[in-house]
Amino acid sequence: MWYFTWILGVGVALGFGIINVLWLETNGKFSRDPQPAATPSTAAADKPS
Repeated sequence: MWYFTWILGVGVALGFGIINVLWLETNGKFSRDPQPAATPSTAAADKPS
């Protein structure tokens, strides 16, 4: 019966890791690029008329 506890522990650890990554991506603290990409609205505003 120990394997039920073991698999529940592994499941909780995986769930915590997935939720943590989703939380960091949502808050923008897990960005892969050093600078955020320019959005079309800001890219158009940067061009001279």
